[in-house]
Amino acid sequence: MKFPEKPAPTSLFGRMASAITEFSGSTPAFVIAAGLVLVWALTGPLFHYSETWQLVINTGTTVITFLMVFLIQRAQNKDSLVLHLKLNELIAAQKGASNRLINAQDFSEEEIRLLHDFYCALAEMAKKDNDLGKTHTVEEAQDNHNDKLAAHLQ
Repeated sequence: MKFPEKPAPTSLFGRMASAITEFSGSTPAFVIAAGLVLVWALTGPLFHYSETWQLVINTGTTVITFLMVFLIQRAQNKDSLVLHLKLNELIAAQKGASNRLINAQDFSEEEIRLLHDFYCALAEMAKKDNDLGKTHTVEEAQDNHNDKLAAHLQ
């Protein structure tokens, strides 16, 4: 079975960032990093464990860590976006699923809190049902709410 090739990122930075991210999580990258630390440690007696000798490793690790934070965040943002797209596809494709949740990652904290409270209430409703297959939806809850309002107004 032949898998399609991954589309190449269009920007130079995108290609570079993807390559560095992929390499930095590999075994060879770890071996190189561990080797550099070992070489640095073994050269300690040669440089009499001087402040300059210590500064080399401190500066090197600080710079690499600083740059890697941005690459890791970039990769995390991309992974998060892809995950949201996949979830959106599942919601959109599932009959009976509420399309209101598509792009839920863009909701305000208040909207997310309201939805969380709603789903907690649905979980409580499900616990009270003897039928484990019975489902409750946003629309069902809205219909129930409208019925209550209509009854209250009469």
